[in-house]
Amino acid sequence: MRRSIPLALVLGIASASAAVFAAEQSDGNQRSYNSKRTLNQALAGLTPGKPVDCLPFTRTPSSDSFGQTVVYRYSSSTKYVTNVGPGCEGLARGDIMISRTSYGRFCRGDIIQLVNPVSRFPTGSCAYGEFTPYTKPGKAK
Repeated sequence: MRRSIPLALVLGIASASAAVFAAEQSDGNQRSYNSKRTLNQALAGLTPGKPVDCLPFTRTPSSDSFGQTVVYRYSSSTKYVTNVGPGCEGLARGDIMISRTSYGRFCRGDIIQLVNPVSRFPTGSCAYGEFTPYTKPGKAK
């Protein structure tokens, strides 16, 4: 009997955590898997520009995901935002993106494979959408 009480407590906490996580993901201002920032906070002070089909051909940027929206950070004043298609729901739980490109840059339509960070088991795939640049006013894209 003693063992069933802690197990019930753990299961109750786990289901409550899952409900909170699901609520955070459904509000349209999704939170990043690895931080408490929202998409609006990540883009604060930046102005959207005209969408492009490919990211600039420079070093690989760092990224953060907010549900199925990925933000690539080139600098504090330049970020690119793309929405990925169905199949990449695992981004919301922290799955790793693996992109294969033939031109050395990410382009609309390129396929993304997701893998679980622990098991390395594939969990889904999807494609990049167009990339919208966000820059500080007065900065070049």
